[in-house]
Amino acid sequence: MAATTQEVLDHHLQAFGAGDLDGILEDFTDQSVIITPDGVWRTQSERSEFFSTLFAEFGKPGMSFSMDQQVVDGKIAYIRWTAETAENTYELGTDTLLVHDGKIVTQTFATKTTPKS
Repeated sequence: MAATTQEVLDHHLQAFGAGDLDGILEDFTDQSVIITPDGVWRTQSERSEFFSTLFAEFGKPGMSFSMDQQVVDGKIAYIRWTAETAENTYELGTDTLLVHDGKIVTQTFATKTTPKS
């Protein structure tokens, strides 16, 4: 039985919070895509690079994260968040996940980020 959209979102957020690269990659299929303002991440290797970069930044001491909104409707999950890392202030972050058969088939990711210089 495939996981529900809420279960996939919960696992995705838990794996991200734990810095669990293998766990987060389990949420995707080989054909899944992540769409960002910087491009489309299509392969498992590209998704691994995408999340490894985020984990490197968000795993440093002093990081704070606030989940401001979470909506699940059918196969769609949407989150809106803010965060502070040693390197950046994330004034707004949004992710939208399209889930099919218990896996993320498409994820969008966008932020309004101000670097700390």
